[in-house]
Amino acid sequence: MTEGTAKPFIDFQDVWLAYNDELLRQGQFAVEAIDLQVRQGEFIAIVGPSGCGKSTFMKLATGLRSPSRGRIQIDGQPVTGPLKISGMAFQASSLLPWRTTVDNVLLPLEIVEPYRSNFKQKRKEYAERARALLRKVGLAGYEDKFPWQLSGGMQQRASICRALIHEPKMLLLDEPFGALDAFTREELWCILRDLWMEQRFNVILVTHDLRESVFLADTVYVMSRSPGRFVVTRGIDLPRPRDLEITYTREFTDIVHELRGHIGAMRKPEVAP
Repeated sequence: MTEGTAKPFIDFQDVWLAYNDELLRQGQFAVEAIDLQVRQGEFIAIVGPSGCGKSTFMKLATGLRSPSRGRIQIDGQPVTGPLKISGMAFQASSLLPWRTTVDNVLLPLEIVEPYRSNFKQKRKEYAERARALLRKVGLAGYEDKFPWQLSGGMQQRASICRALIHEPKMLLLDEPFGALDAFTREELWCILRDLWMEQRFNVILVTHDLRESVFLADTVYVMSRSPGRFVVTRGIDLPRPRDLEITYTREFTDIVHELRGHIGAMRKPEVAP
């Protein structure tokens, strides 16, 4: 994309959200004055203190909530309801315990058009697509296991496959690795990095892990305390592809400390005059 010519893939224009009419009348907003333009294929991360509105932003980006003020366009279209072009993964993998791994991954194809209409006829083709995706994330041999037979990291890999099986243009990740141990988390960073480098879908990652945000993202946005607004935009100009070794470099840790400083400043209690 050439700056200033192509339209942004994600475009928030002065977006405000109050959760109900009463709060709107009182001027109490969960997020306010959100202006955000994201290029096609860009990977962004959103960080900030707890309760700042990160998850609220995700609901706006997926069309699960409509703004009280302002306008949202994604892929050139106004967002008026839940988006079919997006996939989502959360901290809890939410795999259905009675379905095998491959059948959990296939679930979106059973409910999202145009796949739903011909799911029965193309089930074999779709199952092979699911198995290929599972192999890509290191789950070869586990396709026919049930969730209770998988570790937490394996379940989250399957969850990411489920979010990507219908080849969405945008992947939304809400603290997807927050419940995992450090080694498993870093393995999944690399899996996500490789999937994104190969397919170049847009990614919005909400995380409390600043190292995660700097390792994965092109741009990191820091949200203020509620009402949430973007107060810092930090481009991550570290070279790609990024290996885990970069997380031990001075250049990397300087960016992490810079972001931590912004968030730490917001956590300090205000001193009364």
